[in-house]
Amino acid sequence: MNGRRRMGAPAWIGAGLAFAAYPAVRPSGDSGADWATTAWLVGHLLAVAGFGLLVAGLGALWSAVRDGPGERLGFAAVVTGGVGAVLVLPYYGAEVFALHVLGSQGAPATLGDQIRFLPAAATTFATGLAALAVASVLAALAVHRSRVLPAWTGWLLATGWVLYLPQFFAPYELRVVHGVLVAAGCLAVAWYLRTVRSTGRTTPAERAVAA
Repeated sequence: MNGRRRMGAPAWIGAGLAFAAYPAVRPSGDSGADWATTAWLVGHLLAVAGFGLLVAGLGALWSAVRDGPGERLGFAAVVTGGVGAVLVLPYYGAEVFALHVLGSQGAPATLGDQIRFLPAAATTFATGLAALAVASVLAALAVHRSRVLPAWTGWLLATGWVLYLPQFFAPYELRVVHGVLVAAGCLAVAWYLRTVRSTGRTTPAERAVAA
């Protein structure tokens, strides 16, 4: 395996664990008192780390499907995912630090809402999550066409990311479940990415599983 592919499985594992921990660690509420907690900081920083690791994982996945029918789709997934992460991360920076300061100072929650729903902030955030959803579907198509990994791993991954924006409107408990779903997709890709040969091909037994 080349260096990018060697780092692929750890990146996917790290992303999966980060996205599972993020909703579970952060407070279940959304008040100024919640923003002021250490759990708010830690939970959202885990999400920030998860986005970075996700893009690294997409790069490793592209490396695995190169020289095959999924190469262009894999590359498109990396580019789209990178753009999505760039658009999403400034919003998470505001969530992590700005809201934490507001909560610590006892500022009214309406100030936090003004930050969150600033048109530029809300637009870049929603656009970034939409781009990440598209990237996950492109990655799933790359996996499906290349047959390097079992097709279901890509579609499991895509399911979690297509639901990422809608889950913000769900109850806290469902958000925790969604974090587990995203983690399951990331960990499934990590597990099977370990089996990919340096040629981007799997063994006959692995291809049978992929079918």
